[in-house]
Amino acid sequence: MEICQRKGVIEISELDPFLSELLRQIPASANPGGAPAAEQRLFSRPITGRESEICAEWKTYVEPELRRLFQTATQTVAADLEQLNGNEKSFANRTLRIPSKHADAWLSALNQARLVIAAKNNFTENELNDHFRSPIGSRRDLSLFQVNFYGFLQEFILREMWSD
Repeated sequence: MEICQRKGVIEISELDPFLSELLRQIPASANPGGAPAAEQRLFSRPITGRESEICAEWKTYVEPELRRLFQTATQTVAADLEQLNGNEKSFANRTLRIPSKHADAWLSALNQARLVIAAKNNFTENELNDHFRSPIGSRRDLSLFQVNFYGFLQEFILREMWSD
């Protein structure tokens, strides 16, 4: 896999079928799907404790806008990912071109996906910070790999945005 930015486009080339599939899963992975821990992580209240009035206002006025922003970002990413659709039985490497103007949407969707996956799997800080984990041997290991892969993409996009 190679990543570079040229002429207003972030290009991820030499994407093997496995990484292409992980990318195609971003929109679905960003959906908390009624998992209370994931919902709580994405839409955490501004304070904890007895300030129920503030929390109620947050839920009424802020949370709907957050949901709309998250949904818009995920839709933008899903549209960009259509480039990876096609012959799913092919083992050929693919290239994904992301317009730089979509970088904020990608950062948002990748962050949502990472938070939701981590919450659904109840990953500990130690697991999330263990970058030398053994090969993928379970669905949980795959989910942790996915969180780290999405984090790597976020880091690259941020670097490219700040280098302009």
